Amino acid sequence: MRQIHKIIVAVAIGLLATVALSVQAQSTDNARFLSLAPPDGLPIIPVMEGWIANADTTTSFSFGNINRNKEAVDIPLGENNYIEPAKYDGMQPTHFPAGRTTGMFTVTVPAEDQDIDVWWHLKTGSSDALKVPGRRGAAAYELDFIRPRPQGSMQPIAGFGEDGAQVSGLFAQVGDFPGSVNAGTPVTLAVNVMDPSERDPADPRFGDPLEVGVKFSHYQGVGVVEFAHHESTVIPEPPDENDRRFRFYTPPEPGDITVEGSQGIARVIATFSEPGQYMIHVKVDNFKAPDSSNGDQCCWTNVVMRVNVTP
Repeated sequence: MRQIHKIIVAVAIGLLATVALSVQAQSTDNARFLSLAPPDGLPIIPVMEGWIANADTTTSFSFGNINRNKEAVDIPLGENNYIEPAKYDGMQPTHFPAGRTTGMFTVTVPAEDQDIDVWWHLKTGSSDALKVPGRRGAAAYELDFIRPRPQGSMQPIAGFGEDGAQVSGLFAQVGDFPGSVNAGTPVTLAVNVMDPSERDPADPRFGDPLEVGVKFSHYQGVGVVEFAHHESTVIPEPPDENDRRFRFYTPPEPGDITVEGSQGIARVIATFSEPGQYMIHVKVDNFKAPDSSNGDQCCWTNVVMRVNVTP
């Protein structure tokens, strides 16, 4: 009996050693195996967020992406970053910040194309090419936040500059920055925003207007775009070191602005490293509301600003 016990123990140890060697081999071949902090070099993953049946009979497909690298990755338009059919190619991002980006852009197709798959192809370095279809039909993927949410949240509205016309939508506006911009010279970019949501004034959560979040980010362009806080940006004071909230506090990124009182102007200082054509993406949200968040696919508006940078 003791001999059998020894054999069982030996077999078990052998199996554990085999598993350990297997894990070690996989870890050598695949550096991200069981890794909580992935290294650089991982592929950008395209994501189809859902589809929207627009009132004008068109259909919009919403796309995002996942970048599991620690740093941003650039994939220029072309054979490694394109959309099919080709007539819908060109407005997808080429700059991918680290992390999960939800609802970055949409492709809108007329009624006659609503049953055609719109494919976004991405290839990162030597990684395998990835693709995802924009596809209408599955009810689970239908996005309907063009209608009010349970507590009244709607998409914010946004306009270019200090007083540009305000509209809402997943990909509401694409416009040109007025005036000239020189490489290496800081310039102020601005959008005017408002949250049109109508909420129950008797609800204590809505006693004061909810703030609007605005995020400026590099969207397309060959160079580097650096953002800095504008003097008008109110940066909240961090909690006291003795406050339990202190360890959870993260100061806002230079491109992140909070507009108090549900409406106002969001400004940021941008510096472009070299001449060329750039696009700056601006995402406007009301995620402070209990019925609105990225995860719920509600409620935000995207606008894109084209910037021509000269030497």
